[in-house]
Amino acid sequence: MREAVVLVHGIWSNGMDMWRLRQHLSRAGYECHIFRYHVWGKPPSEIAARLHDYVDKMDAPVVHFAGHSFGGIILLHMFHQYPFSRDGRIVLMGAPVNGSVVGKRLCRVPITRWTLGKSVEQGILGDVPEWKGWQDIGIIAGTFPLGAGLVAGGPDAPHDGTVSVDETRLRGATDFIALPVSHTGMLISTRVATQVITFFRSGKFGDVVGTPLLDSGVA
Repeated sequence: MREAVVLVHGIWSNGMDMWRLRQHLSRAGYECHIFRYHVWGKPPSEIAARLHDYVDKMDAPVVHFAGHSFGGIILLHMFHQYPFSRDGRIVLMGAPVNGSVVGKRLCRVPITRWTLGKSVEQGILGDVPEWKGWQDIGIIAGTFPLGAGLVAGGPDAPHDGTVSVDETRLRGATDFIALPVSHTGMLISTRVATQVITFFRSGKFGDVVGTPLLDSGVA
């Protein structure tokens, strides 16, 4: 059975930083797509509607999702608006679903507030849609404290340099794992990629962090 994965990038990215994760997923047999957006024109709820339309045009019977950082918030909005859009599983990576301390600090300063665009509307400042358990969803948090968020003072420890572990915890999540990776580093980590694939296949994270899963096709 064909299985696709839609990758949703973070707030200031265009998806290019997800190339390594995409490569791992492709080698594991998944059909990969990157959904691109920007936060200056539309709030996350409207971006989520665009994402749903994007996925609705796909003909794969199973579609999984991996959202990094703000991309995870967009996914929460999409499933809130369209809870049963497609069979598949979801992984959020370093997503500040409980609001971002770093984002709140940037929002207080006029010179940096504009960089956040409309991401502040039920987004990085908190008040994201509640997760109601429509599908299996796994949370990956990073604990290597190196990242751009340190420029704004950094979040509370433990954190990945931009997002704290507590900011990623989602009530009702199927599984959770914290790994020693930074906010950006998790996108190029073989260990993270292995856990993403493990969750897509089984609905839970595993203890095996080697590479065999990355070399075989979709089960």
